Amino acid sequence: MTATEGTPAPSAAPDQRRSWTEILFTRKMLTCIFLGFSSGMPLFVLVSLVPLWLRDNGVDLATIGLFALVGLPYTWKFLWSPVMDRFKLPFLGRRRGWALLTQVLLLVSIGLLGHFNPATSIQSIVWIVFAVALFSASQDIVIDAYRRELLADDELGTGTSFWINAYRLSGLVPGSLALILADHLPWATVFWITAAFMLIGIVTTLLVKEVSDDALAPHTLREAVIDPFVEFFSRDGIKAGLAILAFLFLYKLGDNMATALATPFYLDMGYSKTEIGSVAKFAGLWAVLAGATIGGAAMLKLTINKALWIFGLVQLLTIIPYIWLSQAGHSLIGLFVVVSGEYLAVGLGTVALTAFMARETSKAFTATQFALFSSLIAVPRTVANATTGFIVEAVGWTQFFLICTALAIPGMLLLFKVAPWNADDEASKSGATAPTGTS
Repeated sequence: MTATEGTPAPSAAPDQRRSWTEILFTRKMLTCIFLGFSSGMPLFVLVSLVPLWLRDNGVDLATIGLFALVGLPYTWKFLWSPVMDRFKLPFLGRRRGWALLTQVLLLVSIGLLGHFNPATSIQSIVWIVFAVALFSASQDIVIDAYRRELLADDELGTGTSFWINAYRLSGLVPGSLALILADHLPWATVFWITAAFMLIGIVTTLLVKEVSDDALAPHTLREAVIDPFVEFFSRDGIKAGLAILAFLFLYKLGDNMATALATPFYLDMGYSKTEIGSVAKFAGLWAVLAGATIGGAAMLKLTINKALWIFGLVQLLTIIPYIWLSQAGHSLIGLFVVVSGEYLAVGLGTVALTAFMARETSKAFTATQFALFSSLIAVPRTVANATTGFIVEAVGWTQFFLICTALAIPGMLLLFKVAPWNADDEASKSGATAPTGTS
């Protein structure tokens, strides 16, 4: 499916494209920043703060590891997303109402965690952690839908960039600030201070305008469940729809696998834990933020299709230096350069892919289709985490990174089908845009 397909709608010709200042300096971008922070913060509570809190209270590592299972709502959120497309709460509109509800529930559930003793109330903690994951995944559904409905097609790259960077930076609250506070304050207080950062999302939701078009909303729950799939596969047929789904699965498979066992790889190469923490982790953090920033800035000029081609090629090429690193031995400069390059590409590719997903959603079924797409691209990460260890043990690190490079190629080849290089320009000339959901 190309950008020329879908429902016709007015669109500016290439020489009438808005300037970067018209796109960048708007309330929409501020909204993306604050909602991105609100969306990311609960996830980092689960992956950074909760495991440390449990370990600090004497919980064994096996039990802590099992807590990863409570994150299943992030993978299965498309199952209840039709409810959020179909039903509108009696306040704030179809998107803002659900957003406010999930944000308030997150504030309360995160705050309550610190009132339980992991040594005596582990079952209660499991249920509350599951609730945090459920409310967080639900917030993601509605914020993703709101962001797609808020941004015009030429704003998707930049808005996504702001959203991703704010999402990642929110991890500093539970992953850094909360840990520092825990050395000086009771855990109950630490969790309530952390939870209070959800007020950023709550205030933003109260201040922004509702952008959902109720005229496009499904009228029954059956429509909300069935019609998103019917609409998607009816645009250009089942083959074209399956090609897009395959592309979403494959586009980042190579770099997902290359980074899945990054820390064990560094250890096997002889780097100390201090070197990994101070060099590799720092390189990864700055590079992924820079990648998302550069990607968003570049997409002020690049179309989504061209960004997918360019950033995808960068993703593929930055896996190759890992082959050299697996043979080079101990080299801190090499480690910094290789990791920086890889995570720069991760940031670039994430911006382009997220913008592509948004463009391919119908505005009538934004929550359900975006939830399905985002759940699908999470599968390669799961596959990578589950299989890479066996592959490395069988073939070694050098051959493993060669395999990762090869696995990045099929996703690039699918671009010929789902995002041809000049298709966006042709769409602008013909006055067509991506699907709007009026079919």
